[in-house]
Amino acid sequence: MSKQWLPPEEFAATLPKATVFGAVFFTDQDDRPVQLRATYSSTHPWQWPGGVAEPGERPWETAVRECREETGLHVPGPPRLLATVFGLPGKDWPLATVGFVFDGGRLSSGQIDSIVLDPDEHDQVRALTVPEWRDLMPGRDHARLEAVMAARRAGIPAYFDTWDWEA
Repeated sequence: MSKQWLPPEEFAATLPKATVFGAVFFTDQDDRPVQLRATYSSTHPWQWPGGVAEPGERPWETAVRECREETGLHVPGPPRLLATVFGLPGKDWPLATVGFVFDGGRLSSGQIDSIVLDPDEHDQVRALTVPEWRDLMPGRDHARLEAVMAARRAGIPAYFDTWDWEA
């Protein structure tokens, strides 16, 4: 049986499509996750600084840029990967999602107080324990939070592949 190879652009058109994001995960000095409340999303109300990669941008570059834009904080690196996140497309978003969550370390209370939020994106910053976050976010977001915290404690990056869009 002979296989006929497609030209690259035709083959690429047959493949699944995905958006790529980069995010920075911080905790406070008491190891409580720090999150931002989104003004634009009731689906994912509490988020880490981060966002979708721009053309030609790598996930770490995205995470650093978005963190600076959303909080005013600069993450110097080097990049320390905490988790890779994957989600299948759904009714509200036609593309898969592939994300990279990087460890931003622990923030002092002064650093948290110095965060300057972009009011078009976020209106609040909080540091709460993992159990305290449970009632404030969807179950799959909380499961992702738990996986990232476990990865940080273990020092081994997590692979979290159930962050699917609603079917």
